[in-house]
Amino acid sequence: MGEFSPEQAEQRKRAVFDSMSPRRRKHILSKGYEKWDPFEEPKDPIDIRKDPSKRTTHQLVREFLQSRSGEAENNAYNRGVLEMALGIVNGEDRFRGMYEFACWHRDLLKSEGIDPSR
Repeated sequence: MGEFSPEQAEQRKRAVFDSMSPRRRKHILSKGYEKWDPFEEPKDPIDIRKDPSKRTTHQLVREFLQSRSGEAENNAYNRGVLEMALGIVNGEDRFRGMYEFACWHRDLLKSEGIDPSR
């Protein structure tokens, strides 16, 4: 939208809005027409989002599960690994909190001489 004047940009925005179905318009209005930007860049597809180590979610999950060497984990465990990897790669606060708590708890147990793998 940078190449258009504010008036032209608003006209284009209104044209896009007017061409939508009533259901979609209602959805936009419920979130706020002023906040809506029909010209914003799309978000990266989830399969190419990467963490700071430049690994995708799929790579992180695969490497982690392979590192568990022979420990046959169940589907709930594997789903938890995938959910955590997705949350961390996407930078979601909920997963950052869980990660930081898990690291803190591991360190707490180690400092008290307790085996954290129990």
